[in-house]
Amino acid sequence: MNKQQFLNALEVKLCGLPSEDAQKTLDFYAEMIDDRIDDGLSEEDAVAAIGNIHDISNEILKDIPMPKLVKQAAKNSRALSAWEIVLLILGSPIWLSLIIAAIAVVLSVYVVLWSVIISLYAVFFSLAVCGIAGVFVFPVFAFMGNTVQGVFLIGCGLVCVGLAILMFMVSNLATKGILWLSRKIWFLIKRCFAKRRGGNEKV
Repeated sequence: MNKQQFLNALEVKLCGLPSEDAQKTLDFYAEMIDDRIDDGLSEEDAVAAIGNIHDISNEILKDIPMPKLVKQAAKNSRALSAWEIVLLILGSPIWLSLIIAAIAVVLSVYVVLWSVIISLYAVFFSLAVCGIAGVFVFPVFAFMGNTVQGVFLIGCGLVCVGLAILMFMVSNLATKGILWLSRKIWFLIKRCFAKRRGGNEKV
């Protein structure tokens, strides 16, 4: 792939993004290719060294604020005809209810997931407190002459400490998983606003 082919393909990928961001990106990568060519690489090697166009466009999309994408999507949307406006008004009780229901379901699932995370950390904290208490209460029992009970409590405390460590690892992994899922969902929402302009227009 030569420089022009690369820039054309990248331009298609950036279609739907704010014009100034798309143009800055194209200028940036054009200059980067020229710099690599000046360093002695062939045009094809300079393009190949830059990376995958799909990954580049995804990174650019991640960096663009959502309000900017919404504004661009509104600017790109075509004017509705009279019959489309009438249909939207007549169908509003249905589609508006469905949209509200869908948003409510998504938010409910999100809240439930974070509630599970909070519960896991609460269990971790409880086990950690029980484990520490079980270990440090031994001297009290030993001083009172209840050595057997003290040893039993130390054993229970160590078990609780081990379970607390395991629970912390599970909670940490679950938190990372939900954060990863949240970023993916947010990226998909941003991609919906970054769809191509009204037809086959390019940036």
